[in-house]
Amino acid sequence: MICAEDEDDPFPVDDCLFAETFSQDTVYSLAGQELKIRQVFGANLGVAAPVWEAALHLCCYFGEQSVELRGKRIIELGAGTGVVGILAARLGAGVTLTDLPLALPHLQANVSANMPSSGWPTTPPTVLPLSWGEDHMNFPSDWDLVLCADIIYLPETYPLLVETLAHLCKNGAVVYLSSKMRKEHRTPAFYEECLPSRFNVELVHRDDKQNINIYRASIKKDQ
Repeated sequence: MICAEDEDDPFPVDDCLFAETFSQDTVYSLAGQELKIRQVFGANLGVAAPVWEAALHLCCYFGEQSVELRGKRIIELGAGTGVVGILAARLGAGVTLTDLPLALPHLQANVSANMPSSGWPTTPPTVLPLSWGEDHMNFPSDWDLVLCADIIYLPETYPLLVETLAHLCKNGAVVYLSSKMRKEHRTPAFYEECLPSRFNVELVHRDDKQNINIYRASIKKDQ
């Protein structure tokens, strides 16, 4: 169950209607944790600005399926606002959140705002830049889980993403991917053609109403 409560109206007063940027803070209740996530619009963040439904679905899936995150080494790709990785860190995982450099200050601010009053259960989450297919070799391959929420929407990036995932999963990491299945962005083709070229792919959750799928993938042994 997702419980979201807007704390700040995105347009609190009339003279802000045409401001260059505005922010909205929302409190989400996910897997027993309350996360306060700020979305910043109009700051050239593009798709990194909002909290996407597929990210919330992945958080709920972890809670409903009792996926064990405590003690796991986790990396999130295209973290955006950071809601998925922050939840994992609050639940005791050692988390690295990655995105393009432009998105990192916003991402770091959300991480800092969600530190538990008693401190992070393990190490504080790390925020780092990662451009798929370019600097993935700067990252290790000894993760337990790789998390991806609504990052499958630009077909030209699909080969780069698969290459990056293959490197990160070389030592057996499991990938969870949650996606709005947008035909116009060839999202189904990614899961039917691109990812299976190097990974075993399993559909583990389907929301017909929201048209959101969650997949679990592991690298093929001959890779």
